[in-house]
Amino acid sequence: MAEVGRAAINDPGALLPRGFWAAVEVWLERPQVANKRLCGARLEARRSAALPSAEACGPGTSAGPELKEQGPGPGQGFPGGGPGPRLPSGPKQGTACCESEEAQRQCQQEEAQREAASALLRDPGHSGHAEGGEDDLPTADLDSLWDDFSRSLAHGNSKLLAFLTCSGAGSQPEAQRELDVVLRTVIPKTSPHCPITAPRREIVVQDVLNGTVTFLPLEEDDEGNLKVKMSNVYQIQLSHSKGEWFISVLIFCPERWHSDGIVYPKPTWLGEQLLAKLARWCVQNRKSGFKSTLSLVSIMKYSKAYRELKEKYKEMVKVWPEVTDPDKFVYEDVAIAAYLLILWEEERAERGLTARQSFVDLGCGNGLLVHILSSEGHPGRGIDVRKRKIWDMYGPHTRLEEDAITPNDKTLFPDVDWLIGNHSDELTPWIPVIAARSAYNCCFFVLPCCFFDFVGKYPRRQSKKTQYREYLDFIKEVGSTCGFHVEEDCLRIPSTKRVCLVGKSRTYPPSREASVDERRTQYIHSRRGCPVSPPGRGLSPSPPQVAFGSSGHCDGHQVLDTWVRCVPGAQAAKRGSGPQAGGPWLPGFHPREKAERVRNCAALPRDFIDQVVLQVANLLLGGKQSNPRSSRNGSVKTWNGGESLPLAEVASALDAETLRRLKRECGGLQTLLRNSHQVFRVVNGRVHIRDWREETPRKTKPLEAKRRPLSEARKTRLCWFFTHHPDGCALSADCCPFAHGPAELRLSGTPRKIP
Repeated sequence: MAEVGRAAINDPGALLPRGFWAAVEVWLERPQVANKRLCGARLEARRSAALPSAEACGPGTSAGPELKEQGPGPGQGFPGGGPGPRLPSGPKQGTACCESEEAQRQCQQEEAQREAASALLRDPGHSGHAEGGEDDLPTADLDSLWDDFSRSLAHGNSKLLAFLTCSGAGSQPEAQRELDVVLRTVIPKTSPHCPITAPRREIVVQDVLNGTVTFLPLEEDDEGNLKVKMSNVYQIQLSHSKGEWFISVLIFCPERWHSDGIVYPKPTWLGEQLLAKLARWCVQNRKSGFKSTLSLVSIMKYSKAYRELKEKYKEMVKVWPEVTDPDKFVYEDVAIAAYLLILWEEERAERGLTARQSFVDLGCGNGLLVHILSSEGHPGRGIDVRKRKIWDMYGPHTRLEEDAITPNDKTLFPDVDWLIGNHSDELTPWIPVIAARSAYNCCFFVLPCCFFDFVGKYPRRQSKKTQYREYLDFIKEVGSTCGFHVEEDCLRIPSTKRVCLVGKSRTYPPSREASVDERRTQYIHSRRGCPVSPPGRGLSPSPPQVAFGSSGHCDGHQVLDTWVRCVPGAQAAKRGSGPQAGGPWLPGFHPREKAERVRNCAALPRDFIDQVVLQVANLLLGGKQSNPRSSRNGSVKTWNGGESLPLAEVASALDAETLRRLKRECGGLQTLLRNSHQVFRVVNGRVHIRDWREETPRKTKPLEAKRRPLSEARKTRLCWFFTHHPDGCALSADCCPFAHGPAELRLSGTPRKIP
């Protein structure tokens, strides 16, 4: 046995030892966050177990003198439920152990530790994600594996038993302590650079009372039976000594450790990289409000599909004609396509279907996701309000339509299996509604990004949640009100918004479609506070105010029930009745404009921009005296560089109409001033007059210099300082990159003649 790493942990928030087990769960369920060469892990079975009794094992064998000092003894507890130092020798039965205050405290801690262990073993959240597959091991196989392993411990493998129990020299392993035993499969990434593609199985033994987690790799013997492999056994251990916490990584037989660089890294990686991450995770008091990645699909199948699609469509990066980043958008759509293909493959297996699912991507953007899914055999099309350049590159088999979607009875898709909303913006909350009303068997997949309600921006209601978490809960509420079982998953894509919502089954039978659709209608209108008028009636009274639930949103069922009770004849209201027939489902919805409006201040009138620039420059120049500085030609010139002012103070000097006009642009005043690069510098929220004497000449690349002489890049614009600054330009005409007067001005692209 050898200790390959040991780290002291500072725990000011008193998060240990529970924080240790939270960190262990991350390494157990999501090892890829620490080891980038892994795709993930699959928890196949879980059970509680006990080690063989001490009497059956015979005398214990020493695992090394250092174990006695480093590892906590079995059965010791810490406050909050964790491992701890050994109990002092003394009475162990009756009330004698509680006679002193210290002994009583130790007993209470030990009892709390047992409760923590029981909670871990019966926590349904630790059941793992069992994936279907012909090569999966059922729970019965874990039982058989553990029984065989226990017998080997009881008949001669006392060194490993001592390692599991942290038994010191000359001591016997404690018997019949309850353990949490997990069978997991570690899935490596498959690529040409990784020779190992087969997943590796292992048994993970969590001893909560002892504060240890032991990883036992499995291998096949000559007869094809799985058994525990004695090499590559390692343990993560939490200990407490002299008021300080420690985490250690120990290897059972370091001389037999075999590193493959992927599933089993070098011992130094375990003792340095992994240990550092575990130590950091232990004291991070953060609870993620999101599920682990790829919780709804097989990680192994996804990894294989993603690798194949990435290799197949990687050439798109080289020919990408859009202004967006091809590395991000191509591989993001490849990952989404891989997820959907596996999700649909598993759906076909569950329902016994043979035909591939059809789809419509609403707000398809660049259309790459539609192109990939269509190329992989799924009939479908994409619709977007604006055509992209890349659409013409896909070929005729990729169906892309330029059209605006307004949610109404004319924009339904009764023959489509799935509706997709990939960053669909204002259509996002409508997609579950459109899917529900298109057909009973129509499903939906949405990947929310920007926050939109049924009409306009989504209004925040919960300050205790992040805006992203609150919006996801809102979309889930929409899907549930529409009658879907809504599931949430987290994708592996290069984006901060990577949580998707899937609705692939209904909560009601087809016979209840009419009543459920009434509920949808009332819920949609409750978001605007304007209920539908029943047929033949005038304006109906507004529904009573409904208290918000813990989620911070109106409950659609409660809104419907309250409105129906209070408005006579409401039960007769039907979607499509009266003025609503053929029109939008909710007045006020406006699809995105076909022509994308530029909002970076570049489209503002030139005279307006010049007016703001001059006003801000006069404000800065009016507060500082002239300052003499040397120009590049060595002469001394007195020139007023002005003062620097915060953006807020500059904005306060502008009139209200100017500010309103700027607020309609992205970035507002700051963007306009940054665009006026010749005149201003905006640094750390402060505005400065640019002094061109302090500017460092740009270094031109040699190849660019050969293709385009430096002289061609100058004198295409008038110098603002020469025209407007009270002291003129700080540079001479030969040194200034801008034209000092119309005589020096030349057209862009017309080389200046050099005598």
